[in-house]
Amino acid sequence: MKKKFFTLPIKTYQYISRMTPGNCRYYPTCSEYAKWQFETTNPLSASINSGLRILRCNQLFAGGIDYPLIRYNPPKFSLSKPYINNNYGKMDIKYWFVPKDKTHYYVVKDFNDHRSK
Repeated sequence: MKKKFFTLPIKTYQYISRMTPGNCRYYPTCSEYAKWQFETTNPLSASINSGLRILRCNQLFAGGIDYPLIRYNPPKFSLSKPYINNNYGKMDIKYWFVPKDKTHYYVVKDFNDHRSK
């Protein structure tokens, strides 16, 4: 519920902005970056990171590829629970977390995600 509250204005903006030519200097676009932030982190951190990204989207910065960076502590893997995947069935993967270091991960969207369209 909380994620939908924050991502609905972004999705509305994206719908309206499809009618104008794209002019974001980054990949993913600033609105996609903000949406990914709100879907993967807490609202305060997502607001700060999205705001800083929007401030960087101008002629003073080169632009380029800039994936969201989040702090995440993955659960410990245990061989004593081999049945854990049997409880969940097929999983839909929306984002991949690519490690930068031990606690920071880049968020990369799965290209086979058809739910967002």
